[in-house]
Amino acid sequence: MDSLSHLDANGNPAMVDVGGKAVSRRTARARSIVALGPDIMQHITQSGLAGVDIQTRKGPVFQTAIIAGTMAAKRTDDLIPLCHSLGLDNCQITITTDGPDAIVDCLVSTEGKTGVEMEALVGASVAALTIYDMCKALSHDIVIKETKLMEKTGGKRDFKRT
Repeated sequence: MDSLSHLDANGNPAMVDVGGKAVSRRTARARSIVALGPDIMQHITQSGLAGVDIQTRKGPVFQTAIIAGTMAAKRTDDLIPLCHSLGLDNCQITITTDGPDAIVDCLVSTEGKTGVEMEALVGASVAALTIYDMCKALSHDIVIKETKLMEKTGGKRDFKRT
């Protein structure tokens, strides 16, 4: 088993030194699933090219969540103490529905010396939290069921959840 990369020889927290690593293409996709429940699902409307969205007094839920998730992915190093500051080349968040669930996918990429898994996870998580915040006036019976890494490329090894 590999050792934990964010601990030094004395067991103290330490940022990983990526100075000697080569720059490569890094991508990651994370997913959060938000169980909205029947009370909220009845508010979903079809709106032509905009697709499916929930309209609340605060505005369009999914569109707002996409903006929040993108902003969060770009600020991951401000939220997770030992993350490196990364300039993201791309951050795409999509939100679809599957029955009573909202499925949030966050795809992030960069050319860098370290991966973007945390940026994808933070983007998906904050988008899910924004959905909760935007919908809580309709119902508090909302559950953010899971957030997980779906796939990543670049670095030592690729990963894809099956």
